[in-house]
Amino acid sequence: METLAWMQAKLPEILADLEAFVRRESPSGDLAGLKEAAAFLEEAFGPLEGRLARKETPKGPVLLLKREGEGAPVLLLCHYDTVHPRGSFPEAFRLEREKAIGPGVYDMKGGIIALLYALRHAEASGRRLPALEVLFTPDEEVGSPETRPLIEAAARKARAVLVLEPPTAEGDLKVARKGVGLYRLKALGKAAHQGVEPEKGVNAVIELAHQILKVAALEDREKGTTLGPNVVRGGTASNVVAEAAEVEIDLRAWTMEEVQRVEAGLKALTPILPGARLELSGGLNRPPMEPTPESLALFERAQAIGKALGLSLRPGRVGGGSDGNFTAALGVPTLDGLGLLGGDAHQRTEYVVVPEIPRRIALLAELLYTL
Repeated sequence: METLAWMQAKLPEILADLEAFVRRESPSGDLAGLKEAAAFLEEAFGPLEGRLARKETPKGPVLLLKREGEGAPVLLLCHYDTVHPRGSFPEAFRLEREKAIGPGVYDMKGGIIALLYALRHAEASGRRLPALEVLFTPDEEVGSPETRPLIEAAARKARAVLVLEPPTAEGDLKVARKGVGLYRLKALGKAAHQGVEPEKGVNAVIELAHQILKVAALEDREKGTTLGPNVVRGGTASNVVAEAAEVEIDLRAWTMEEVQRVEAGLKALTPILPGARLELSGGLNRPPMEPTPESLALFERAQAIGKALGLSLRPGRVGGGSDGNFTAALGVPTLDGLGLLGGDAHQRTEYVVVPEIPRRIALLAELLYTL
């Protein structure tokens, strides 16, 4: 395939651009680093066909590349923030055997470089692309609080959404992701002297202990629904009956039906101890990315292209969320995992597999040509 041969010839350039981008470390919330990474994106994507616009937000710059074409656009979602604080890696970028290692190289700066070379190939070869809108966002790793409205507004105009997150560790594309809910349950009691008159107090820690067991009982592992009461705080001193205590709860579920069931259960919690009160806050951070016939048809198109490239792609399901959760919840056909093959996401050993880079970029380019 000509596209794959072109990518293989460009591999040294691809690696040079990948290194330049990864070395501009851009942790979520690090505005200086995010601006440096956004400047790289402007340098790289600015000369391409289309119009590149920049919007400053409290979370960092958002870039939007628009390329004209027939019909409703295909939306491509790219985030350039990472989870790694600056200096987390011994070297910001290094090649080790067949791996390129660095902060965000897999999640998901590699996917952005893949898109860069897919678009460069289109211009070099004269191949037809659909109308495109590409969003580069700076806050995905912290839940996309600033950019979710922008993503959803763009998705409502799109006929399909491609997400440049990496594939699974096995190399599969992603057709389903769990929804993510973040909740805080607070128990309120009454303080008293533990040694002198403990009977006048209401122990919020004991109340919360009862409630945590009720929360755990809402899990349904057979349906893939998990609840993690993973952070607990409470009390002030060992000789004071605890007046307040709280737990942070992580919910993951494959379907909105399960999310609604769990939320109803959380809202129905009632105190055990006389005089205790409960307060529940938080909610669904990302809705589940549930497969639809349209999104599965999009996957099957990519699967056929992959077969021609020597890839055996399966429809992957993962527990973590992405910005694709938002677009899928709107009913827009969404396919995730079109970035570079690698592994160790969010770890200090995060990497992409160098020999597989051309094949993954060719897959993305050829998929775009068919849309």
